Amino acid sequence: MKGVILAGGLGTRLFPLTKITNKHLLPIYDRPMIYYPIECLVNAGVDDIMVVTGGRKSGDFLSLLGNGSEFGLKHLNYTYQEGEGGIAEALGLAEHWAGDDDICVVLGDNIIEKNIKAAVEDFRAQGKGAKIMLKKVHDPERFGVASLDGDKVSKIVEKPKQPESDLAVIGIYMYDNRVFDIIKTLEPSNRGELEITDVNNWYIQDGTMTYEVLEGWWTDAGTFPSLHKAANLVADGGANNLD
Repeated sequence: MKGVILAGGLGTRLFPLTKITNKHLLPIYDRPMIYYPIECLVNAGVDDIMVVTGGRKSGDFLSLLGNGSEFGLKHLNYTYQEGEGGIAEALGLAEHWAGDDDICVVLGDNIIEKNIKAAVEDFRAQGKGAKIMLKKVHDPERFGVASLDGDKVSKIVEKPKQPESDLAVIGIYMYDNRVFDIIKTLEPSNRGELEITDVNNWYIQDGTMTYEVLEGWWTDAGTFPSLHKAANLVADGGANNLD
């Protein structure tokens, strides 16, 4: 399995901080934000990683991360997304590098307390399809919300006014290599982007989407309140623990 970290975009919700740097290079307590998704993958046993970035400061990732040796990696791969074409478009840039391997995708602003090692191992045993990570939240109307049918996901609804569950789809996804052909069939949404929810719904219709409910806390860090929250959570208890 290979890992893909999506760290592009303009980070407009964090202006003016992101006028001078990429969002994923901002600090979360004592480390740059991008460290956390890398550690998330490494702790799960995924050590062949590509960072998808973009914007005017993309070269700073190379200056900061180098070949990934700080994380115990032999090599770290990079590619560049022009503009803001959506999560699915960014993932599609990893196609030739990923080859026939399964992939684990982590959004670059997702910070977790525990780790996803068990979920990754379960997906490897699954052999086909996709797996998403879910987390119970108090405000599911802000997220994509999953409805469940046994061990399968029956549907995902983006930001529903009346959520059917309190399970938010967080930014950690696992796919077999069919995902790249699926992305090629997508049409841009009203936002002009290729949406990862459309990819997930394809696997739901295929009957091969499974899920895991994440243990421990989770937050993104894409707004000022969530950036502050993430720093406090890390300061109080650490993140990406091996336990």
